Amino acid sequence: MAATPAGGTRVARGEARGRLLEAAVDLIRAQGLSATTVDDLCAAAGVTKGAFFHHFESKEALAVAAAQHWNTTTGAVFAAAAYHREATAAERVLAYVDLRSELIGGRPLEAVTCLVGTMVQEAYRSSPAVRDACGAAMLDHASTLEADLAEALADAGNPAGVDAPSLARHMIVVVQGAFVVAKAADDPLVAVESLGHLRRYLALLFGVAPFA
Repeated sequence: MAATPAGGTRVARGEARGRLLEAAVDLIRAQGLSATTVDDLCAAAGVTKGAFFHHFESKEALAVAAAQHWNTTTGAVFAAAAYHREATAAERVLAYVDLRSELIGGRPLEAVTCLVGTMVQEAYRSSPAVRDACGAAMLDHASTLEADLAEALADAGNPAGVDAPSLARHMIVVVQGAFVVAKAADDPLVAVESLGHLRRYLALLFGVAPFA
């Protein structure tokens, strides 16, 4: 690939958009949406500004596309995850929470926190388009938990005051809140601790042992 006059790298036309989206995932999780410039994105992706504006009319447009890209790529990871193979619905839900903890581990926060959760905190008022794209991604993921939650609740006799859609949203609230507090503490294990409490609550709700 030939170097550009600005010192960047020319990439095949089909690659530039994907590289910009991946750069957005990494940079925005590390430094936030407002602090991430078009120049930063181009440098990280190895493309020119011309390539950027060929694919996206603005940084806001890229942020919307990045939220959609995040939903697609992370959705594929969760769809293929081993927790779906657990025998009972309660076991599948608890294994999902375990996977969430495993994905955090002791890795740097910018490598494990949620792109859409990071962006929506900044863009809630300033960019309805970004807010809505982030909200759609979060709620879409929550919806993938509903079938197992409904089955687990039914197996537990349908505890009063609980339904699958609201419980799915609550789980996402805990996950996102865990990321925020972990950032405040600068400690990813704070998020792991919070997910442990979520696991205990769900196990009690389903009437199963909290831990094997």
